[in-house]
Amino acid sequence: MAEVQSLTLQPPHVNGHQISGARAAAYEALRVEYERLLAELDTDVRSLLERWRDELAAYQGDEYVYSVRGREIRVQNHVESLSHLKIPKIATPRFSDWGDIVRWAMQENFPGKFPYTAGVYPFKRQSEDPTRMFAGEGGPERTNKRFHYLSHGMPAARLSTAFDSVTLYGEDPDRRPDIYGKIGNSGVSVATIDDAKKLYSGFDLCAPSTSVSMTINGPAPMILAFFLNAAIDQECEKYIREQGLTEQVEQYIEELYRQRGLPRPVYRNIATNAPAGVLPDGHNGLGLLLLGVSGDEVLPPDMYAACMRRALEQVRGTVQADILKEDQAQNTCIFSTEFALRMMGDVQEYFIANRVRNFYSVSISGYHIAEAGANPITQLAFTLANGFTYVEYYLSRGMHIDKFAPNLSFFFSNGLDPEYSVIGRVARRIWAKAIKYKYGGNERSQMLKYHIQTSGRSLHAQEIAFNDIRTTLQALYAIYDNCNSLHTNAYDEAITTPTEESVRRAVAIQLIINKELGLAKNENPLQGSFIIEELTDLVEEAVYAEFQRLNERGGVLGAMELMYQRNKIQEESLYYESLKHSGKLPIIGVNTFLAKGGSPTVVPHEVIRSTREEKEQQIANLEAFWRRNAERSEAALRRLKDTARRGENIFATLMEVCKTCSLGQMTHALYQVGGQYRRNM
Repeated sequence: MAEVQSLTLQPPHVNGHQISGARAAAYEALRVEYERLLAELDTDVRSLLERWRDELAAYQGDEYVYSVRGREIRVQNHVESLSHLKIPKIATPRFSDWGDIVRWAMQENFPGKFPYTAGVYPFKRQSEDPTRMFAGEGGPERTNKRFHYLSHGMPAARLSTAFDSVTLYGEDPDRRPDIYGKIGNSGVSVATIDDAKKLYSGFDLCAPSTSVSMTINGPAPMILAFFLNAAIDQECEKYIREQGLTEQVEQYIEELYRQRGLPRPVYRNIATNAPAGVLPDGHNGLGLLLLGVSGDEVLPPDMYAACMRRALEQVRGTVQADILKEDQAQNTCIFSTEFALRMMGDVQEYFIANRVRNFYSVSISGYHIAEAGANPITQLAFTLANGFTYVEYYLSRGMHIDKFAPNLSFFFSNGLDPEYSVIGRVARRIWAKAIKYKYGGNERSQMLKYHIQTSGRSLHAQEIAFNDIRTTLQALYAIYDNCNSLHTNAYDEAITTPTEESVRRAVAIQLIINKELGLAKNENPLQGSFIIEELTDLVEEAVYAEFQRLNERGGVLGAMELMYQRNKIQEESLYYESLKHSGKLPIIGVNTFLAKGGSPTVVPHEVIRSTREEKEQQIANLEAFWRRNAERSEAALRRLKDTARRGENIFATLMEVCKTCSLGQMTHALYQVGGQYRRNM
């Protein structure tokens, strides 16, 4: 066998002596043919064969060295078990045949290497777990308290935000009967920039250990503008405190509100009857100094610009903003699809212009497609197809693939079906190949990063204690598949908003797998499994088949006109429900293995909802915001509409307008120029 590393055929010798002339001639003919065939090898194939032995040695030694954005990272290759065995973090294949090596490297490869089937990074982060827990209820202060509870003692704050339906539809809190009852229920109420500041206060939004996800779609540009301004004002606050200007700024703000004859906004968690200014455990007060004002009102323009630049370049997180899946599955569309796509493009252009590299401008979501009833293959195919539709749209606006692809992320649901065990592997492989070979994107663009959440649909109101078992198995799928972040559902979410006790259990599921489960110390446990490789190929082929069906209907947008995606999701949902109700699909404690009492639906002792006091507080805070900005909001809204009419960047204007206008004001102003959503019937 020739040396793989050098690919050089060495002259044969016998007992240290050169062989005879005839045999030497035969060898020479063989060498010429070998060199000819070697030259015909694809450049990538030849390169990976030449690197193969070095690759193996790098993983089998004591330490692996790689770089990220020019920073060298050293990782120990092994962990020691309690039995004192050295367990490899990355298990290496034992191939010697070139064909096996090439096939494996082209389809699998090590984590962090194209096509990223096993993961987009060489090793998992040591400084933080993938845990990202979803929270949102009542007013900003109540949800802020839950965020601090979830993050207490954790090395990184990975916050995931649920908004109430009033916010999801771009409206303001109001006493209207169709709005009032929904304020702060099943999500947090956010209507102004002050709400956003309070919601994320106590967390350094520009620290590398903080990452914020926001599940918002129709009004995503406005909520994102609130969030980014909250991060900018935090940077202003840090500068003010570092320069010893705190007392001076406090006096300025107090005088400003005294002249207006209005009370200064305060942080008050009315849900716990806490007095104004009392903060939850772990809250250091960051983000509250500039409540009611913007950093540009208290700092010189050049210093504010420096804080803004620093914040935008450092802030980490994700905004969902996936309007295509909303039309196909979840329904929180508020603007016309064309106008919503335009604003998504405006956000991404703003990100490129302002070097926003660590924040994802869209989370292309399959979770809601699955929750609406789609099977795992349909979820994956529709989600990836939506992703490629955004790619085509952004390219059509003149953006370069490597300028926007790194700002795209994905979000999947994880159920118990066998296909879910490979959903991340297939997604990464398809995305990497398409971005590299079709769009010419660089390595960073080829890396598909995804958040995954255990299936809400698999939670049942019967035998709710069993839900944790299902969630644990789904979390195991996700962690073994090298997800980038993970939310584990609480067992009682089938009947109520989760309590602190149930959320703690949900977090513990992840932590026990990551910290205690021995096999999880290895970071590529799925590689080399016959069934995993078979499933990966089967699911990949099925996804391509669905791409073809979408293509035959005019692509994603053409298929949406025909309501193809909605109809397919509904058919698959009906199929699942019929199997569940007939008992052909066994669900323990629901249609089989019932308890003596028949496993009736559990009725909660208390349904967690926002209180009347919280609703009134949000309305009062909103009205106070309107009063203090009354002289500026009308001109700001007029400027916003003019920007949209002239075809300029709407998001750049929203970044300023959101300082003086509420969510509902901005939404209704944009309706006048961009059109309101109407479903195609």
